[in-house]
Amino acid sequence: MNALVIGAGMMGKALAYDLAQSECIDRVLLADIDADRAGSVAASIGKKVEAQKLDLHSGADLLGIMKMAQVVIGATSYNHNLALTKAAIEAKVHFCDLGGNMDVVDSQLALHGEAEKAGICIIPNCGLAPGMACLIAAGGTKKFSRVDTVHLRVGGLPQNPIPPLNYQLVFSVEGLINEYLEPAEILRNGEVQHVASMTDIEKIEFPPPPGMYEAFNTSGGVSTLPRMFRGKVRDLDYKTIRYPGHCEKFSTLLDLGFASAEPVIVGGGVRTAREIFEELLRRKLPAGGPDIVLMRVTVSGIVNNVSRKVAYDMIDYYDEHAGMTSMMRTTAFPTSIVAQMLIRGDISVRGVFPPEQCVPLEPFLAELRRRNIIIHETWT
Repeated sequence: MNALVIGAGMMGKALAYDLAQSECIDRVLLADIDADRAGSVAASIGKKVEAQKLDLHSGADLLGIMKMAQVVIGATSYNHNLALTKAAIEAKVHFCDLGGNMDVVDSQLALHGEAEKAGICIIPNCGLAPGMACLIAAGGTKKFSRVDTVHLRVGGLPQNPIPPLNYQLVFSVEGLINEYLEPAEILRNGEVQHVASMTDIEKIEFPPPPGMYEAFNTSGGVSTLPRMFRGKVRDLDYKTIRYPGHCEKFSTLLDLGFASAEPVIVGGGVRTAREIFEELLRRKLPAGGPDIVLMRVTVSGIVNNVSRKVAYDMIDYYDEHAGMTSMMRTTAFPTSIVAQMLIRGDISVRGVFPPEQCVPLEPFLAELRRRNIIIHETWT
């Protein structure tokens, strides 16, 4: 079996690395518009990975390379995911991606009938959140006869925070600002609502150091969960975890208009305030240092006529041996697991489904454990 990874960035590298360890994968094709980058990443992993130059604007080249694989994974910008989905349907090959934008995902879901007719499965939103956290939440609800609340709390943080924001870039700065600016979708009293991001700050504790963090509303982390559970679950929400004080400091910058579309004249040229802000964040925030990813998913409701709550906790660290950030591990490895489950036949549905609707929880958790990503399940 061959797997194709499109994009040789940080996530593409982690995907190719994990796929290359799999006994069910004979060859990993790593495609990127930058042939040198793809070649360098492939060489760093081993002979099982083969670099390919690919310009996504060349439809014939894309279809040709897709037909060389049994599963394709999109590890580029979410802006490419719809076009990659259409190409996968034409090539009749399974496809999954890291997701991150629900407008794009909705367009992919609209192609359900075409994917089903082609006899393939398309699974968007397979990363960390949306992705793994949503899959775990949906799986956890199946253990209850009635579900009252579902709460998802996820964050990627530096192990050694540097003031004033105590944050390092673990994914694109554009994505970070989108999470902080766009409204968050939640369920309240069983109905879908939209609330402002960077609000409703709460304290959340994990084992030290440092122990205490903050969590607040952000957009994009719940995938299709509010629609799945509308009218079935009383309250459902997603919040991002950060070091205490981060939300107040960053939201002050947003309140001052640093991320607005207001034009600013710079050296005779015109840029928006947001473009300048993004560039400053790239220059000033650290990136690539040892990180930590925290996750807590809680589900409460009724089990055997008794009120119960289950919590799924994860603390994952930078892998010094592999030189791989925790964000790479916890975003790329779940996606790789889903791709491998597709070609092994563990996922048999055909059409377009997010992972929370089609990936079986226990086999997925077992695969995470094999990669030393440990999810602790605690009942109270």
